Amino acid sequence: MTAKAVAPVMGEDMPILIGLNREELAAAMAEVGVPERQRRMRASQLWHWLYVRGVSDFSYMTNIAKDLRAKLAETFSLARPEIVDEQISVDGTRKWLFRFPPRGAGRPVEVETVYIPEEGRGTLCVSSQVGCTLTCTFCHTGTQKLVRNLTSEEILSQILLARDRLGDFPDATTPQGTVVPSEGRLVTNVVMMGMGEPLYNFENIKKALLIASDGDGLSLSKRRITLSTSGVVPEIFRTGDEIGCSLAISLHAVNDELRNVLVPINKKWPLKDLLEACRNYPGLSNAKRITFEYVMLKGINDSNKDALELVRLLKGIPAKINLIPFNPWPGSEYECSDWERIEEFSDIVNRAGYASPIRTPRGRDIFAACGQLKSASERMRKKDRDAIAVGA
Repeated sequence: MTAKAVAPVMGEDMPILIGLNREELAAAMAEVGVPERQRRMRASQLWHWLYVRGVSDFSYMTNIAKDLRAKLAETFSLARPEIVDEQISVDGTRKWLFRFPPRGAGRPVEVETVYIPEEGRGTLCVSSQVGCTLTCTFCHTGTQKLVRNLTSEEILSQILLARDRLGDFPDATTPQGTVVPSEGRLVTNVVMMGMGEPLYNFENIKKALLIASDGDGLSLSKRRITLSTSGVVPEIFRTGDEIGCSLAISLHAVNDELRNVLVPINKKWPLKDLLEACRNYPGLSNAKRITFEYVMLKGINDSNKDALELVRLLKGIPAKINLIPFNPWPGSEYECSDWERIEEFSDIVNRAGYASPIRTPRGRDIFAACGQLKSASERMRKKDRDAIAVGA
């Protein structure tokens, strides 16, 4: 199938069908004159082509009449984001820089998306915002001011285009030499751990992830979709109740004094409130544990005392603790803990009954590792955006 190779690049000229739910797709069919009794059926056909077959050209939708395909092509777009850059790490990790339309930012915006191949699974790290408001001091993304939220379509498009590039749709071929799981689907897991704080963009995230987990479409298991938050407490319960995905907490400290520095959102929602929200997460059980992410910073949060306090804090919460060796970036003041220190920290947590795997750094050579993602996008000043609008 060659449709994906010549996919149109996303623009703002026509509405894009990607990211619409079933009801909205049916409403879109009304705009091109589809009789009411046929709209649900046509919407189901489109859904199949978009999310099962991965088609980005109406002409390939062979079970839809030619005249209707022509009307759809005249009215709507299936465009993918522009690929500005694609980098491949020595360990097989891939990082894409995707460009989206301005949509209020004044100029086109860019985000980074990362694919991490492992034995038995392939994990796609998806961005939710252009930039970030949180200013976590160990995170490179936090040095980029928030430009805007991504739409549900832009969130889904990262998944679709990654699967395009990997050959993960039916009738597609994986590029020779690409590092992928040896069998099965190539994108098996999605983690909302890219640029931005997902729970500051809740409605678009919810819409995108419900489409991604729909059993008749992309069909990603909700247990294989993980949303990571720095602690937007009011939206945590809604995440479990309305989306039903797995939850990860960007923790990184065991007391409010340090977490206020590392993760400043803690000043608004301190550890007591955050952990209470975790205990009340819908569906929480030993089979559905919360993942706590803990970046290992030399001399900052990596002592045996910190490990013991971490165990005490999480008592009663079904949890897994991911220990993340700090990934350096230009200008950072932090250093990664020594490997022996990380292992001793992990041993203490393990002995207390918690799984505490040490995350293997991936894609460091292309700045694709945890905490390293950033784009050059900036929001234009309002007067400059207005000048462009007048000129257009």
